[in-house]
Amino acid sequence: MHDPDKLEAVLRYHERTKHQFHRYARSAGTLDWVNQPNPFRRYEGAPLTRLPILGADEEPLSPGYQDIYRRASVPSAPLTLRSLSRLFEYALALSAWKEAGGTRWALRSNPSSGNLHPTEGYLLIGALAGLAHAPGLYHYAPREHGLERRANGSVEWFAQLMREFPPQAFLIGLSSIHWREAWKYGERAFRYCQHDAGHAIGALGIAAATLGWRTVVLHGLADETIEALLGLDRAEDFAGAEREEPELVMLVWPSDSAGPWCAGAQRALPLGLDPLLARELTKQGWCGAANRLSRDDPVAWSVIDEVALASRNPIDERVGLDLFGASAPAHRAAALPDGPLAGRIIRQRRSLLACDGKTSLPAERFYGMLARVMPRVELEANRRPLPWDAIAWEPRIHLALFVHRVDGLDSGLYVLVRDLAKLDKLKRAMHQRFDWSKPPGCPLDLPLRRLESGDARQLATQVSCFQDIAGDGVFSLGMIAEYRDALLAHGPWVYRRLFWETGVIGQVLYLEAEAAGIGATGIGCFFDDPVHRVFGFSDLEFQSLYHFTIGGPVEDSRLTTLAPYGAHPQALGSGTDLA
Repeated sequence: MHDPDKLEAVLRYHERTKHQFHRYARSAGTLDWVNQPNPFRRYEGAPLTRLPILGADEEPLSPGYQDIYRRASVPSAPLTLRSLSRLFEYALALSAWKEAGGTRWALRSNPSSGNLHPTEGYLLIGALAGLAHAPGLYHYAPREHGLERRANGSVEWFAQLMREFPPQAFLIGLSSIHWREAWKYGERAFRYCQHDAGHAIGALGIAAATLGWRTVVLHGLADETIEALLGLDRAEDFAGAEREEPELVMLVWPSDSAGPWCAGAQRALPLGLDPLLARELTKQGWCGAANRLSRDDPVAWSVIDEVALASRNPIDERVGLDLFGASAPAHRAAALPDGPLAGRIIRQRRSLLACDGKTSLPAERFYGMLARVMPRVELEANRRPLPWDAIAWEPRIHLALFVHRVDGLDSGLYVLVRDLAKLDKLKRAMHQRFDWSKPPGCPLDLPLRRLESGDARQLATQVSCFQDIAGDGVFSLGMIAEYRDALLAHGPWVYRRLFWETGVIGQVLYLEAEAAGIGATGIGCFFDDPVHRVFGFSDLEFQSLYHFTIGGPVEDSRLTTLAPYGAHPQALGSGTDLA
């Protein structure tokens, strides 16, 4: 049985933070620029190891973008300081600096609402040449592209903690600083922090794939265990500084190392850790104190504190993931030379600020983009495709699309059913007048359905807080969650996972748009219940959690782009460019 008070707190938060035509969710109303949070956390006094800045032509080289989606096309890179640097570069590092009117701000590989970046990254890894001779916990500092050593661990302890995982496996933890988003967005900020955690899951999974590595979220971990493992419960290290909320821990391992580990038997990969062993790190030597991010104390948004507490995972579970058949085959598929490199697509990813209102997309490319967000199990490998192999729970997000400019396809409303078993459930919940026909030329295995033909540009703009980008693009969409049943069946902490899944979808679509030569952006501001009425959702069975648009970008000539790491002044502000 789940705690009814916590479930009620989550449901109450979600209703309270909806945007409606007659009112927006509560925020400060004006931006206090003097108190804008620093986008870069550092632990003062913690030793910093700078990771090597690698050129595009330096090892480990990037595979082709399409190759990362081709099973066993990317050889597994050895675990070294250079490969670890590449992982963080493609996942959480700076991708560029922007400058305009005397203000400079950084963009990152992982997207973030308002470029405010509430997500912090941590690394728990064994001894590694060039980093340390013993295991340790590190905080990733993106401005320096470096690792701050927070705690030391013994070789014996780390071996025990990781004994059920493939050789050379390590952990990456993510936390959220709610104040960074709440400074601008007020009560709705908790939603955006969860989107960004999902973006980071997708970014890490894709970055690992460029190295031939795999990832999975250890969703069997209690938040209290994550807090202890990452040192987030150390009040003395956050004295006077803004606190961080634990989100998740991911397991990362080189694919080749799992082959011998799995050999001869089905091996279930545990999706958790021994909580007593994890807490042993709290007894080790710790370094550093968190820096203060804002001059004045953060504005207190009690409703965010309430939903954060209510949606914490309270128990450590021993759940497993079958890895049988998941190792790379002895004969590798040949890497194909077509298309851009994955590294280039990742580094050039941007959030568009405006769409040109004329760019279109061939239907074949449109269908290909949608295929990439499908989490169906690949029978040959006995697992889901990238990056859906990183989240082991069943898919609960479907896409409600406003199609505007896809060549050979009627404009109108469509739905992508990401779990075909839910098709009838969606039909019963949506308008009875909808057509549910298969679009012409749509691949048989892509469960896309046309609901209604017609010009949906104005409608898309209206429900997306009157933002023109929703109607001026090739298409826009709402990510529709199986909301009520998921919360009732699995508990209030599933609220976060629903948003994480939308963030992973967003990261995939960001890169797909870049690969197609156009642009994309997430849309956090939309009118919740008006969106539901457009598609016929009349209760809490389904809820829209995140919107997104893809289209031809309009470049802003006032902006100057600078390299992410080089000789230039520090950031003067985080600006308004969505990263």
